[in-house]
Amino acid sequence: MNVTAQIKQPIQAEMELFERKFYESMTSKVALLNRITYYIVNRKGKQMRPMFVFLTAKMLSNGNVNERTYRGASVIELIHTATLVHDDVVDDSNRRRGFFSINALWKNKIAVLVGDYLLSKGLLLSIDHGDFDLLRIISVAVREMSEGELLQIEKARRLDIVEEVYYEIIRKKTATLIAACCALGAKSVVEDDIKVEQMRKFGELIGMAFQIKDDLFDYTQDAIGKPTGIDIKEQKMTLPLIHVLNNCTKKEKDWVINSIKNHNKDKKRVKEVIAFVKNNNGLAYAEQKMAQFQQEALQILADFPESEFKAALTLMVNYVIERKI
Repeated sequence: MNVTAQIKQPIQAEMELFERKFYESMTSKVALLNRITYYIVNRKGKQMRPMFVFLTAKMLSNGNVNERTYRGASVIELIHTATLVHDDVVDDSNRRRGFFSINALWKNKIAVLVGDYLLSKGLLLSIDHGDFDLLRIISVAVREMSEGELLQIEKARRLDIVEEVYYEIIRKKTATLIAACCALGAKSVVEDDIKVEQMRKFGELIGMAFQIKDDLFDYTQDAIGKPTGIDIKEQKMTLPLIHVLNNCTKKEKDWVINSIKNHNKDKKRVKEVIAFVKNNNGLAYAEQKMAQFQQEALQILADFPESEFKAALTLMVNYVIERKI
């Protein structure tokens, strides 16, 4: 059994029911929309976000979930899908998880409208059932994700990011959504704000580790055995690069920045930058930081009694930093 299947095992029944409810929550009287949402549902990814919602809820409630938990998971997935559809338009991306993106098949205008539709469906699902506490958690996450993306764009132009700003970007851009999943799962079954905050923090720490792992992929082997260097080509500031830039000579720094700004399409030069980052401990430093976030997340879990749900969440934390894709 692979790791994802192991993690899913204690919530198998919930995930199957969730998939049906999620698909129902997308339906519309417009045939074109239904065609597109059917396409979206059938090319789903690993579904990590709903898994976080259900595992957190079940860990805190001795294995019981309720309708609010399902709605929370659906809302998160609706809003997350909306942001992905919009992201593909913004990035002019034709592929998503190996499939054609919505904008590649139906053009930008339709993709933006579909993203808006999914967003409104998510908001209404909460409002129609009075889940204002859950809606608040999600709305804060959406606001932070937008801020994180814009902060990254603003800073990337100058390539002078310090580590603190980088952490703020990834906290908002990536970690805030996983934090919202865990807070939502908790809030759907308990009223205890301390526990909800504990789980929110747990999700945030995993999200931080998750993004650093993504940064490291740019410098390690891809499926065909070569470092990808995509982040360098796109002038994205990642942790290995930031660490090295803040700890090298002015001459080296000027060379790296010039390479990224003006020679990012030159394969040989990108390879040289990757080698420079590796040789100057950029990867080792990022791995150490990632492990730090992982340990802090596991520390939070240690406060909870043993259960199959806690064991699955522990697996999830380790999977985030050991995954190969």
